[in-house]
Amino acid sequence: MQPQPYNILLLGSGGRECALALKLSGSPLCKQLYIAPGNAGTEAYGINIPVSTTAFTAIRKICLDYNIGIVVPGPEDPLVAGIYDYFLRDESLKHIIVAGPSAAGAQLEGSKAFSKKFMQRHKIPTAAYREFDEDSFDEGVDYLRQHSLPVVLKADGLAAGKGVVIAATAEEAVAAFTSMIRDNEFGDAGKKVVVEQFLDGIELSVFVLTDGTHYVLLPEAKDYKRIGEGDTGLNTGGMGAVSPVPFADEIFMREIRDRIIGPTIAGLEAEQIVYKGFIFFGLIRVGGSPYVIEYNCRMGDPETEVVIPRLENDLVELILAMHAGRLDRVAVRHDPRAACTVMLVSGGYPGSYSKGGRIRGISQVKGSLVFHAGTVRREGHVFTNGGRVIALTSYGDTIRDALKTSYANAKKIDFEGKYYRQDIGYEFP
Repeated sequence: MQPQPYNILLLGSGGRECALALKLSGSPLCKQLYIAPGNAGTEAYGINIPVSTTAFTAIRKICLDYNIGIVVPGPEDPLVAGIYDYFLRDESLKHIIVAGPSAAGAQLEGSKAFSKKFMQRHKIPTAAYREFDEDSFDEGVDYLRQHSLPVVLKADGLAAGKGVVIAATAEEAVAAFTSMIRDNEFGDAGKKVVVEQFLDGIELSVFVLTDGTHYVLLPEAKDYKRIGEGDTGLNTGGMGAVSPVPFADEIFMREIRDRIIGPTIAGLEAEQIVYKGFIFFGLIRVGGSPYVIEYNCRMGDPETEVVIPRLENDLVELILAMHAGRLDRVAVRHDPRAACTVMLVSGGYPGSYSKGGRIRGISQVKGSLVFHAGTVRREGHVFTNGGRVIALTSYGDTIRDALKTSYANAKKIDFEGKYYRQDIGYEFP
């Protein structure tokens, strides 16, 4: 028997949430979609409500006022803050499905030290590491001075994607280490620092939805974090993404399932960590073998903007199967076409940038999906409201074909300081 449609609350305001809003609203199992806080693009798929993703008391009121049956947290902040546990403890909310892990499960992203220890316990391949804090500061400095180069330093907690430094010299490493621990560069997130061996290889992102025992594999993707072409300059939240990833063939993906995904989910279950939601595996291929760089407890951005368009299944059906613990009975279907996204960003991003510039030309876009990221609508017009402004996603028989369409449409959209990388997917002919 087909279940009754649900009122769904989606949390977030980025390009990821715009893609999820399109997918969720298109399901016959979605009665009404609400997005908190949303952006100028999500309002095409549901009703925006100006509430922060971590304002749990206000979110509770929304759920009760609008008879919400499913909550889908987009970003990591509400998950790490314990939204799953908050709902479970509240008699009036505990019947609501939260598509995300418990706070204990969200530590996979919320604490680099926790995730490294978890991988060590379950023999999941990752870079060698050590962790340091204020009490072991001097020991950390000595360790960095004799470490092989380059060396990777990671703030333990959430740092909005900016808490990672790849240091080319010992002096640079010690300066970054001091800045994190002594100068409070990332606040509480940097009170503990993980120092990792540098792995040299090519990265990819792999996504699963798990019910805590079983999982389904979503389309993989590769994103481009650096602001400059040729992967140069500062790290950003992501300047574009492609899917599928040509080198991720069946043999390589089987190794990922056997050595990484399977042991991760078995480890969570063995440690009795409640985890029903998405897991993002940030991986790197070194010498033909996969290693874990990081876990995220949610979908990636801008990877969602290519993964969700290639997912042919009804996302609400998948979430219901996740909740019921029956993902082993679900077959996931991937669109065979390539999907590629190009991110248009504000001038100066990821440093300081201005907001409030009027965006023109969106209606001229043909053949691409327009996913709003940092946008707001005022008096009938759309304005910039963030560093990453709009993601343009296109399908194609090949990555090149898809990118050709996205780049043609990138020229049609205009706002002050608009910038985009023109070499997304450069490794793939």
